[in-house]
Amino acid sequence: MTDSSFDDEAARPGTGEVTATVIVRAPAERVFAALIDWPRQSDWIPFTTVRVLSGDGGEGSSIEAVTRVGPAALRDLMRVVKVDPPYEVRVVHHGKVLRGPGVLRCTPLGSNRTQVVWHEWFHLPAGAAGKAAWPVLWPGSKVSLTGALRRFARLVETGKLS
Repeated sequence: MTDSSFDDEAARPGTGEVTATVIVRAPAERVFAALIDWPRQSDWIPFTTVRVLSGDGGEGSSIEAVTRVGPAALRDLMRVVKVDPPYEVRVVHHGKVLRGPGVLRCTPLGSNRTQVVWHEWFHLPAGAAGKAAWPVLWPGSKVSLTGALRRFARLVETGKLS
């Protein structure tokens, strides 16, 4: 895949939109640092191993997340396109299956509470069939993202992620 196809196609929002939110009892700076500790995402995103393929994890870095359930594996390639600590990190998913922009936002709610919003705009595979299947797939996606964020919040609040 060329950078041109990454910029032109994958960076545009897709029709498969999903959002999850959690409140973390910790300062935004600590929450944000934990969010962009890419390899540690493996601790809170189920069945998933995350690693930095190139760069330092900041803007321009390439990230790989591989989710395995039994014999099935899904490889998610991402490029970090914006980092605005402690408020926002933007990525573009540019793999064969998962494509589209995503954002993790931190909003301070005082000195020791932070709202985290995880928002994805995936391109749906299989054309009309993918669009027709989205209403069935969306609830599972929402539950999965929300569960991961709740796990993330517990790990940050207990000091296991920082």
